[in-house]
Amino acid sequence: MPKFHFHLDGERDEQGLDLPDLAAAKCEALDFASRHICDAANAFWDREEWLLSVADESGLTLFQLHIIGTEAAASLGQASRQSA
Repeated sequence: MPKFHFHLDGERDEQGLDLPDLAAAKCEALDFASRHICDAANAFWDREEWLLSVADESGLTLFQLHIIGTEAAASLGQASRQSA
């Protein structure tokens, strides 16, 4: 079974995961990204972009997810009205 490594914003995944194929690695990448976004929600919205790169055992990058979150001006205004 091939091993896939999930590198988030330059943090290297040395352990990797054994997954059956590239399709499974793509699904895992989406799950991985969503878990990390939820775990660090404040940091996610304070940044321009997150980059998740998925590589094979040899270090070859197979695909990347560029994840960008933006808050609409209306929600920013609503948040400041609620805190007042």
